Amino acid sequence: MYADLAQRLPSNTRHWQSEEFLAELTDWVVAEAGPVRSLESTKLRVWAGVWRAETVAGVHYAKQNCQLQSFEATLVPVLAELSPHRVVPVTATDPDRGFLLTPDQGRVFAETVGEDLDAWGEVVAASAHLQREVAPAVDRLSEAGMTTIAPTDAAAYVDRRVDELASRPANDPMVLTPDRAAALEALRPTIAGWVDQVASLGLPVTLNHGDLHGHNVFKVAGDLRFFDFADSVLTEPLGALLIPLNVLSGELEAGPEDPRLWRVVEPALEVWSDLAPLPALRAALPAALQLSRLARVESWARCCVSMTEAELAEWGESVPRWLETLLLDPPLGHAGSGAGRT
Repeated sequence: MYADLAQRLPSNTRHWQSEEFLAELTDWVVAEAGPVRSLESTKLRVWAGVWRAETVAGVHYAKQNCQLQSFEATLVPVLAELSPHRVVPVTATDPDRGFLLTPDQGRVFAETVGEDLDAWGEVVAASAHLQREVAPAVDRLSEAGMTTIAPTDAAAYVDRRVDELASRPANDPMVLTPDRAAALEALRPTIAGWVDQVASLGLPVTLNHGDLHGHNVFKVAGDLRFFDFADSVLTEPLGALLIPLNVLSGELEAGPEDPRLWRVVEPALEVWSDLAPLPALRAALPAALQLSRLARVESWARCCVSMTEAELAEWGESVPRWLETLLLDPPLGHAGSGAGRT
């Protein structure tokens, strides 16, 4: 089920700053990890709060997401069961309250590798292996609360979001202007072409992390362990490369045919090369990257329904802006012509 942008839910940020919440969280951490020596807020965003808890059992991080992303507390234990060497270990969860407690894993991968392209290739390959390992249990991921946007769902999803965003008042932060709405409506035949090309690969619908980069992964005893799955959506697998390519294209000032970007994604494509030929995977990648923009639309929509008016004024435009990125070229290859790299 997709986020209903007409829905309004209570503010998370106000709740997370209350004494009542901190007392509730402290009691839960004590029950799960023993007496707490200190509890410090390390992140307070409209979409999630994170607290560093120093306990007698060691340092842990407690997290609670906004309401429509709170499924992470249910999802992560499933992922850790299916692929324990690729997901952060879980100390405790409370799915009813959306609480997630994980042990400290040290420094994130990005702090140790920077812009090293081989390291980025290692990240995307490990993520692809995680996708491959959990794909047979996609029904369990759906039952954990994940939303599915398969390639064949794309056209209807775009129509839905265009209709609801274009109908909002002109001063609404989430409004889609008439010219942008018309441009997206004219894009329908192109979207249909992307769908056909990606669907023809026959790859399974699986986990799309939604925010895949080096700050959301640790390297522990040689294994890359991923975390922060609140933005995740079930999609075809190649689109998960959108965020790392967006990050790298900016950092490297790399154009859509830059061989450095192809060098990074190649290890991830090879993970799927027994299901589809590598030339076909390369050719379809630009279209998959375009369709993956819808996962970002959905994760922002989930966050917006529990924002205050002030928060919406700051962040609400993220929903239409991500939808409008369908009108841009992908960070790698050229989706308009359906031609990637062979």
